[in-house]
Amino acid sequence: MPRAQSAFLNRKDVPARKDLQKAIDGLKFKVTLDDGYAPFKSQGYLPCTLDGEDAGFNIKFQDVAADAAPVNLKSALGERDVEIAVKWSGDVREYIAAMAVCAALVNNFGAIIHDPDGDKVYASDEFLEKAREAAASI
Repeated sequence: MPRAQSAFLNRKDVPARKDLQKAIDGLKFKVTLDDGYAPFKSQGYLPCTLDGEDAGFNIKFQDVAADAAPVNLKSALGERDVEIAVKWSGDVREYIAAMAVCAALVNNFGAIIHDPDGDKVYASDEFLEKAREAAASI
């Protein structure tokens, strides 16, 4: 069953591949983004590896429609004007790769994460802990 979440951040803070990879490495995740990753151009499947094994997931960049956002998300968005939607299958490696990318966006680029399953909004330490728990699960 596919799972999904979204990262919201300011357009000016959306990182290039090199900066995003550096942030992932700095958080000690063993995830490597494909060299083809390009902000706003990468759409659909994003190849990644986790410890050398395939761990890609789907990614989509879009403008934020604040008026369509859930109530608890509207107040948290602030000036964030870009949504990076990520979706993965049931493969735990895909889940970890998606979590690592989102954790790097939160920790280094001012993103907040919206998990639609619980309609929960995460920021900083709380999401980083959730991502580390996922990585420790394998």
